[in-house]
Amino acid sequence: MTDPQLLADLMARGLIAQQTDADALVEHLASGARTVYCGFDPTAGSLHIGHLVPLLMLRRFQLAGHTPVALVGGATGLIGDPSFKASERTLNDEATVLGWVAALGAQIRALLPATAGLAEPQMVNNADWMGGMSALAFLRDIGKHFSVNTMMARESVRQRLARPDQGISFTEFSYSLLQSYDFAVLNQRLGCSVQIGGNDQWGNITSGIDLTRRLHGVRVHGMTLPLITKADGTKFGKTEGGAVWLDPELTSPYAFYQFWLGTADADVYRFLRYYTFLPLAEIAALEEADRARAGRPHAQRVLAEQMTALVHGEAALLQAQALSELLFSGEVAALDEAQLQQLARGGLPVTQWEQEGDRVELLVASGLAGSKRIARELLAAGAIAINGAAVQEAELVGSDWRFGRFLLLRRGKKQYHLVIRRG
Repeated sequence: MTDPQLLADLMARGLIAQQTDADALVEHLASGARTVYCGFDPTAGSLHIGHLVPLLMLRRFQLAGHTPVALVGGATGLIGDPSFKASERTLNDEATVLGWVAALGAQIRALLPATAGLAEPQMVNNADWMGGMSALAFLRDIGKHFSVNTMMARESVRQRLARPDQGISFTEFSYSLLQSYDFAVLNQRLGCSVQIGGNDQWGNITSGIDLTRRLHGVRVHGMTLPLITKADGTKFGKTEGGAVWLDPELTSPYAFYQFWLGTADADVYRFLRYYTFLPLAEIAALEEADRARAGRPHAQRVLAEQMTALVHGEAALLQAQALSELLFSGEVAALDEAQLQQLARGGLPVTQWEQEGDRVELLVASGLAGSKRIARELLAAGAIAINGAAVQEAELVGSDWRFGRFLLLRRGKKQYHLVIRRG
């Protein structure tokens, strides 16, 4: 039994940017269980939070009674999607892409689990049907259905053509044909009738719809999700250190938790609708309660808890909260080696220390002091703590290094900096 209110809920959450014939799509989804797919190209060894909205959209379709299909592009990942990219992508070798396919597959399976009573999620790799196809067969059987005039009229292509210093290679120009062929193949093999993707994929999705009609005489549907931006108009999902990864070795659960805690008040309720499975009525009630309450809203904590538990699990959430409490209270002497290693993977500014020197030089190197003079003044005033204990002497001693290589500096009450000794 499918949920007839799925599209209404998605619309209310602001999760639909574009869709083919809205009435026909409503009828299509309401008249039976459908197979829905979204593609993820392996451009790195981990997904980041920019991939979460489409991945969680597949989960929403699954919860509504449909079958989700996650495609990891072992073939398209060798090419790279040019959509709205300012310059040509760097091509990665086949072995690297193969490793990334495996890594992304594991992450997707964790976030799109098999659940009793729900349709079994499907995982596919387009290298399985493209890997053995000859160039002649592709050009003859697929390429003949595409108009170069139409392809050149696309905004993403026109932007690149307008940059004579970049242009667009035939390799990237042909990417749309590959993604279109994916839809036609999945329709034939799995009965897939709906494709979802980011709103930069609209041209690729509509091309796939047209190709499926031409090859199989079948009507299929498409939907895109909005580009997630912050209230100030900037793109959401990056920090000063770069992307927020789902791999805990690249972005620690603590850093992941802190990222969501730092969501601006102007964005937090919208992101609760986008990223969590909380009912809309519950999010509205939280917003109303926060509006009536003095002080910082509770919504950021709810968002951080929901997302960290979803991506990393309840145990990692509890560890991130415990680590946050230790840093907030200043009781950092209790941090164990695993917690310090987690901080080294994000959440605090980090300095690699490879030289001999004293605490004055360490403060300058970390940026906690702008000069040696200021560093000495801070030490003399008792404003500097190492591993939670106030220090005033300039000499750097062996006991300053926790587990032989970590040193946690603090200026004042809250300004932390982690130093890692190499060698």
